[in-house]
Amino acid sequence: MERIVAWIHEKNPGLDGPIGNDEDLIEARLIDSLDFLEFVYLLETVSGREIDLQTVTIEDFGTLDRIQERFLSAPGPAAPRTPPTPQAAPEPGPAPQTAAR
Repeated sequence: MERIVAWIHEKNPGLDGPIGNDEDLIEARLIDSLDFLEFVYLLETVSGREIDLQTVTIEDFGTLDRIQERFLSAPGPAAPRTPPTPQAAPEPGPAPQTAAR
């Protein structure tokens, strides 16, 4: 979380003091639309997991608490997809018998 807070302070040099865990980062304009994709990339880097933007809402980025819960707690919905485990092929049975002519 330290890297995320540092990034927010870096993008908002006039910000003094700590950011409250429940402070609305979007409403306070601490994360704006121009920096949003960079912020998502930072979250992916910190969490080690890809964020599928089709499965998240803006509220998921709203507060430090929500970011911690949604992206930095394991396992979570942002966890990488794992391929299905291959199933063993069924054993071949005896060949079907055909009627003799």
